[in-house]
Amino acid sequence: MDAAPWFAEAFMAWFSAEDSELARAVLQRGVAALYFVAFLSSLNQFPALLGERGLLPVPEYLEGFHRMRRPTLFRWRYSDRLLRAMCVAGLAVSALLVAGLPQTGPWWLPLIAFLALWGMYMSIANVGQVFYGFGWEMLLLEAGFTVAFLGSDQVPPPAPILLLTVWLVFRLEFGAGMIKIRGGPEWRDLTALFYHHETQPMPGPLSRQFHLLPKWMHRGEVAGNHVAQLVVPFFLFFPQPVGSIAAAVVIATQLWLVLSGNFAWLNWSAIVLAFAAVGDRAVHTVLPFVPEDLSPGASWRTTAWPADGDLLAWAWVVVVLAAALLLVVLSWQPLRNLLARDQLMNAAFNRWQLVNAYGAFGSVTKNRIEVVVEGTLDPVPAEDAQWREYRFKGKPGEPGRIPRQWAPYHLRLDWLMWFLPLRTVHEEWFYAFLMKLLAADGATLRLLREDPFGGERPRWVRARTAMYEFATHEEFRETGQRWIVTPLREVIRPIGLRDGE
Repeated sequence: MDAAPWFAEAFMAWFSAEDSELARAVLQRGVAALYFVAFLSSLNQFPALLGERGLLPVPEYLEGFHRMRRPTLFRWRYSDRLLRAMCVAGLAVSALLVAGLPQTGPWWLPLIAFLALWGMYMSIANVGQVFYGFGWEMLLLEAGFTVAFLGSDQVPPPAPILLLTVWLVFRLEFGAGMIKIRGGPEWRDLTALFYHHETQPMPGPLSRQFHLLPKWMHRGEVAGNHVAQLVVPFFLFFPQPVGSIAAAVVIATQLWLVLSGNFAWLNWSAIVLAFAAVGDRAVHTVLPFVPEDLSPGASWRTTAWPADGDLLAWAWVVVVLAAALLLVVLSWQPLRNLLARDQLMNAAFNRWQLVNAYGAFGSVTKNRIEVVVEGTLDPVPAEDAQWREYRFKGKPGEPGRIPRQWAPYHLRLDWLMWFLPLRTVHEEWFYAFLMKLLAADGATLRLLREDPFGGERPRWVRARTAMYEFATHEEFRETGQRWIVTPLREVIRPIGLRDGE
């Protein structure tokens, strides 16, 4: 008996995940949709935050960039026009992938499309400085690179890439769980959610209702979170239908987080990526209306694949195995990090931001302190001057206003405003922001929900702090206010244009 045909047949049976058509479709379209949101966020916000006249201008940052060795297409030249062109290109490629058009062609077409998205967004994120210093930036980059090797409808879904995507979900979930267990005592005594819904960076429209749940339910939330992040991820690697059940638990817990707050595309990324563990047969059993043949134009199911002498098909196999080997080799440091006592959170171990460490909220803030920015037209910035508050799109402001649902869209300025009282208000970008307000800079004001001066320049601006607490049901019935606001202190004295100069 000739062993070569038998080995080739056995190899292809291992390589081809024939029960993962739905997984591939969701992964490719879902990740592409998240890239669309990311490029849209950058198109709308990057020039004002980081552009040529932004708060932290990229041209100045690039002057010392040669020492950082981070890959970016802006290394040689940056302009707002180039940035916008890149974002528009990213939006176009993402939209094509969401529509599934590149997936109908040869295997290398979606590969090139996803690698283009990865390269363009990495170019943006690597010059984004503090405004792009979030864990979901590197998560999106790793997800885009990984799903690039899922191929088109003309080749079977590759099992090695699906397995590595499951490994990504495992690191995302288990890493977050370990950060919590090793973090603040509130996660171990199950009291973390006594505070988190109220103090999270950007509450959503239902966050107050979540906060007002009974404490026994909050303890149950924390216990359920520990199970979902520390136990369930191991079952993602199990054969069907166990893998699909574990993925369903991950998806359900992430949807709970979507309802309770605004975390940009973090939760939606986990939902999309969890489909790597979902089998077609499991889906059809639960949802029989889902069509069984998701790619009717595919030829690999009806003919022997790869056909004898089909060098292009074997090239695809080689490309997938090479990418899988690269990701496996890069997994060593993240694996060690998961087991380390001094575990890193949201850390990249290589300049390409592939196979990263993830995790969030190792400790929970107990009180919500907001930085309130005000301006006045009065010539003397006394306490009895008519101070007017600048209103932000996402961060809490008026006591009676219901927070909006923004995720998966990312409001970068609002997120950094949450970090200010946790670190220091004396950040370079924040002083630049105040000066832009004094100048009534149009691009900066468009980042806000409301300019209290209607485009007119204020004489003075200042920053003060206030404590925000969700109103109880009784307090809401009495006052109609959703937040109880307690003014604290002035943290940046009144600044005029002359001070800025």
